[in-house]
Amino acid sequence: MKHSVVVVGSFNQDLAIYTRSFPQPGEAVIGDFRPGPGGKGFNQAVAASRAGVSTLFVGAVGRDAFGTQARAFARAAGIHAHFVEKPKHATGAAVVMVNGAGQNQIVISLGANLGLRPRDLPPRLLAPAQVVVCQGESDYGTVRFVLRAARRNGAITVLNPAPMRPEFDPALLRHTEVLIPNESEFVALVRRIPACSALVRTAPFNAAGEFGESALPGLTADALHRLCRCLQVPVVIVTLGGRGCFVSQPDVYTRIHAHDVEVVDTAGAGDAFVGGFAAGLVKFRHNIFEAAHYASAVAALSVMQPGTAPSMPIAREIARFLKKR
Repeated sequence: MKHSVVVVGSFNQDLAIYTRSFPQPGEAVIGDFRPGPGGKGFNQAVAASRAGVSTLFVGAVGRDAFGTQARAFARAAGIHAHFVEKPKHATGAAVVMVNGAGQNQIVISLGANLGLRPRDLPPRLLAPAQVVVCQGESDYGTVRFVLRAARRNGAITVLNPAPMRPEFDPALLRHTEVLIPNESEFVALVRRIPACSALVRTAPFNAAGEFGESALPGLTADALHRLCRCLQVPVVIVTLGGRGCFVSQPDVYTRIHAHDVEVVDTAGAGDAFVGGFAAGLVKFRHNIFEAAHYASAVAALSVMQPGTAPSMPIAREIARFLKKR
């Protein structure tokens, strides 16, 4: 079967605890334990698939109960998945805490995700795709291989550099057509790219001292666009949480405001956006702005439900939501 979107990345078993407030160091609090499937790659694939676009997830799991549960969830949810078993590794896991305001704190053990190698990815998996998506929870050498192969096949390559690990290789950006970082990841990238780090030492970026996340809300759209352009990626979309997102293309940019919804759980919102964007690229014939508007709706709907992969909305919910807006 040919798939329009292929997501190569991580599966993590989410071990989520919902509690009124996060514990302070040395403090114990009572919470509600809700395990479920997750991982940035898997979440993004679920979001794209539920949006009504034929999607394949490719990732690695261990020979353990969490790996068995990954396959079971994919089958039950109708998600096309190619799981590579890594017997020497445990399936990835994430300990997630969610407070009463829907904010989250997450610790991830990547496990088998780092064991995924180029030899695990036969050409037939990538060749038919219109859009290929990668994230930062896989081995960076494998990410590079996937992005290069996808570009050779004529696919649009999307990189979500989350989480931004210390060993991130800026050379990955050469093979990226759409880069989707959040605020902290964007700042980390700006600091690592020489042209960008030189730019932020000039006005208006250095007005508040060292450039950081706190400087972003005060930047004009033109200034933020200049920073995006120095990354030398054709399309940069910076997700800004409750402030929406900023879309930068070579000659045009725009801000897309977030939808005002009741937030239950923000875990997985970024993944919902990326998966929704990948689906939107297919639905709207590669129109970046239309895809980003669509992704914003997918993310808004996801935060209204608990969990990560299970919170991704289906196509008719997205259409109904957008119609009311």
